[in-house]
Parts: sequence; structure tokens; C-alpha cells
Amino acid sequence: MRRSDKNVQFRTCQVLKTTAVIASLSLGLWSRPEVAIAQVPQPVFSTICPSDLASRIDRIIQQPRFRSARWGIVIKPIETSSILYQHNPNLSLIPASNVKLLTTAAALQLSDRAPSNFQNWLTVVNRYSDNDRADALRRRIGGQKAIRSALSSLGIDANRYAQVDGSGLSRNNRVTPAVLVTLLDAMFTNPQNELFYRSLAVAGVNGTLRNRFRNTLLQGNLHGKTGTLRGVRALSGYLDNPSYGTIAFSIVVNQSGQSGAALAQAIDQIALQIAQVDRCG
Repeated sequence: MRRSDKNVQFRTCQVLKTTAVIASLSLGLWSRPEVAIAQVPQPVFSTICPSDLASRIDRIIQQPRFRSARWGIVIKPIETSSILYQHNPNLSLIPASNVKLLTTAAALQLSDRAPSNFQNWLTVVNRYSDNDRADALRRRIGGQKAIRSALSSLGIDANRYAQVDGSGLSRNNRVTPAVLVTLLDAMFTNPQNELFYRSLAVAGVNGTLRNRFRNTLLQGNLHGKTGTLRGVRALSGYLDNPSYGTIAFSIVVNQSGQSGAALAQAIDQIALQIAQVDRCG
């Protein structure tokens, strides 16, 4: 199934589920126990107009506890050249395991040098964030010189990031959210896009995102790469939005001394805002 078809299916499923619930209740088709189950409170999702998206995200990242945080965010629909929201798009940040996106995207451009079971390698590196395999893949495809050349063919300026390993474990890695979204945008239309897309963790389903976004609009509708180091959290990838189609996004935050749980929670809140944004016109 094409990803554009998934968006139609997503909207249709929501309408059908709601219609079925209303019809069953009005016709008295559910027994008392079934009605009781149906009446368990469910998450309520309201749409957000683009003009309100910035203020909502700003309220999240401007909380007092994030006063010393360095946030970098870019949110861009694949189908357009316009940016829905950005905050410090060109700020150079420690990306943690989001570096693996650079490694795997480059490896796909150099697939003649890749291991025979390449798809499995990509999945282990991106979905399960295996550091040893990521560093081995970087060596296998020719090291940083080869990665710079491969990423250049995707429109990534080598002067806008600093990569010293394949995994993101080093705090000497630096990348901007704008670079990551440029990469995601380019890979979406790249001939190798399906391998790249399928290698990412799926929200509420598998990999490093299996326990995040459960029972939300994002479950099964966000494919992404997490990033985790002390004082660093990141999430970049693709989000299926009913109104905008596929949205590429990157959210990176560096804050020494802040708990990882607080940083991850804020990132998740931002992602949920993106899920609810609607064209409103």
C-alpha cells in the first residue's frame, strides 16, 4: 500500500468507527456489558489550525523547567516546500542516535558496499538503534569520506553537520534539525525510500518507539528514529497526518541536568500537536 493511500485509509477508519458506535447505540444492538466497555473514556483529539500550531509548541518548549534547554525543531509536509513550524532550524546540536539516519541514508546510496543482508542491518540500526552495528556499517561503506560524498548527492552540505561515528554515541557529533529534515525529505523520494522508511521504528508498535504514543493518533502512524544520551533527546522521522499527508519532522533538545523523561515527554507532546494540525480551510 502506498503511503498516500494510508492517509485515506486512516481518515476512513476514523469515520467508520465513529459511525458504527453511533449506529449500534441508537439501535440498541449492544448488551449492557458491551455498552459499559464502549463508554470507557477514550482520548479526545481536536484539530489545530496552522496559525495555532506555533503558539502550542512554543508553550511546551518555553516551560520554566526548559529555561536552559536548547531546542531545534523543523516540521515540513513532504508534498510542499513550505514549513509548518521551525525553531532554531540551523542550531547545531548533539543529535545522539539521530546520527544513524545519516549513516543508513548514506549506506543506501552505497548499497554495492553493503552487507548481503542489508535490509536486516538497516532495521537493527534504525528501529532497534544498535550502536555496534551502526559503527560497523559506517566502516563497511568506506567511513566518513564516503558518507559525506553520499549525503552530498542527497543535497546535504557537509559543512552543516559533524559526524564522528556511525551510531551517535559521541558527543562530538553535531547536526541541525534542518539537515535532518532535508535528509528525510530527500529519502522519501529516493529510489531506496521504502527500505529506509520500513527500517524506522513505528510508534506504539515496535523498536525504540514500541512503548510511546500508544492509544493516540500516532500509534502506527509515526515512523521515526529516537535519540538518547544524558541531557539529550531527539525524535526525527515521518508522521502521517490526515490533512497534510506525510510530514517530515525533526525535534532535538539538549539540556544538561534535565531528566530524560521530561525531555521525552515534551517531545511527545510536540509530536501530538503535529498529528492534530489541519489545513482549516
